[in-house]
Amino acid sequence: MRAPLRLGTELSEGQVLELAAGDVVYLTGRLYTMRDQAHIKALQLLRSGTGLPFDLKGGTIYHCGPLMRGDTVVSAGPTTSMRMERSEPEVIARTGLRAIVGKGGMGQKTAEALVKNKAVYMEYPGGVGALAARASGKVKRVFWRELGDPEAVWEIPVKDFGPCFVTMDAHGGLMRAKRQ
Repeated sequence: MRAPLRLGTELSEGQVLELAAGDVVYLTGRLYTMRDQAHIKALQLLRSGTGLPFDLKGGTIYHCGPLMRGDTVVSAGPTTSMRMERSEPEVIARTGLRAIVGKGGMGQKTAEALVKNKAVYMEYPGGVGALAARASGKVKRVFWRELGDPEAVWEIPVKDFGPCFVTMDAHGGLMRAKRQ
């Protein structure tokens, strides 16, 4: 096992291809939170040809509905990623995003989309929302607030956000928790 990696949230195809299931990553840059309703709205806009008000190409999304106090993140624990399985493969393909951070893993369709589009899925530990908040800076932009604060897309600057565990890589590699 190699030492933890420190990467930006904007990743090149080459960087993604160097990642393998089991790698530990700390991210610095900006994360875009996206839950169920944000995925639906994004796909509606993308399918209509309108485009998004933010650019995900090469970027990282975080399956999270942060608890906010003004522009300050109070808690930002991950939400269950499998809820986005129906829409995630198309979001990956249409936006060119390179990384997804969430909790609990994703399904076969997302795994296939990650390989096809050279992206990765990373898990962030559940129950450590305060740790995520400490790695977060002041939010500069929020999109689609009409969806409600947990479903809005928050652009969150982060520094050394992690540990994130690569559990689905761009080569089809998977890391699963061992069951006793």
